[in-house]
Amino acid sequence: MTVNHSEERKSSTRKHTALPKAQILIEALPWLVRHNGRTVVIKFGGNAMIDEDLKAAFAQDVVFLHHAGLKPVVVHGGGPQISAALDKHGIVSEFKAGLRVTTEDAMDVVRMVLAGQVQRELVNLLNQHGPLAVGLTGEDAHTITATKHRPEIDGELVDIGRVGEITSIDTGAIEALLADGRIPVVSSIARSEDDCDSRHVYNVNADTAAAALAAALGAETLMVLTDVEGLYEDWPNSDEVISRLTASQLEKLLPELSSGMVPKMEGCLHAVRNGVTTARVIDGRVQHSILLEIFTDEGIGTMVVPDAEGES
Repeated sequence: MTVNHSEERKSSTRKHTALPKAQILIEALPWLVRHNGRTVVIKFGGNAMIDEDLKAAFAQDVVFLHHAGLKPVVVHGGGPQISAALDKHGIVSEFKAGLRVTTEDAMDVVRMVLAGQVQRELVNLLNQHGPLAVGLTGEDAHTITATKHRPEIDGELVDIGRVGEITSIDTGAIEALLADGRIPVVSSIARSEDDCDSRHVYNVNADTAAAALAAALGAETLMVLTDVEGLYEDWPNSDEVISRLTASQLEKLLPELSSGMVPKMEGCLHAVRNGVTTARVIDGRVQHSILLEIFTDEGIGTMVVPDAEGES
């Protein structure tokens, strides 16, 4: 009998190569069981929106969640794309209180970019993996309704144009899509509650919209992709990331946060105080950060959880 040692070595190599893959799948098993059938709202933003490799990895992650038995809902803004389009139209980008000043002319561009460019690209990326994604805006089926938002600056309420403050959420269209096995992709534009003209809409902060939708849907998790590793312990003196904190702990930190992190962390706070089990801020610059956060023991980023009973 002739023994083919070469074939034995190949077989052994294949086994050793496959073993780490099996271990990864086994590690994911309890998380798959825990999240099966649960809704996950993901706010898509930051570098993940403009880097081709990150966009492709994001689409793969969302489709993986879908096929793993979760119900992902994607909410997106489009800051860089909006700024570029406004510049092409000769409209100056201006920000007050961390929000984009949105004139009537600027709102037309915002609406065009979010619903006609960013959303279509994301839907197409997801649909490369099957007939899954369906795009809608907050205008559709009264999904998001808002009234005019006037931020307070130096003690005075300031008019920043067609920027909305969410007043109500109707989840009917999104729930129907989820029940049909689809992945809703929602642009952060809201119908107006206080204008008689049905053409009037509001530009809504996408972090805020994602948090409001997560709460209204009774989501298991809100995930916010950003361009930092998470919430830092003592920025800029330290780059140590806070891995976990409660709603009350976060509330105490809010006044100290940078303007860019405030709407994200306020959204996380709103979510966990309104029925969402966890809210997470994760680094969208890391490929497959969504899967790393949900399906591994280590996780990445910062997780916010509700207060324990009696804690405040």
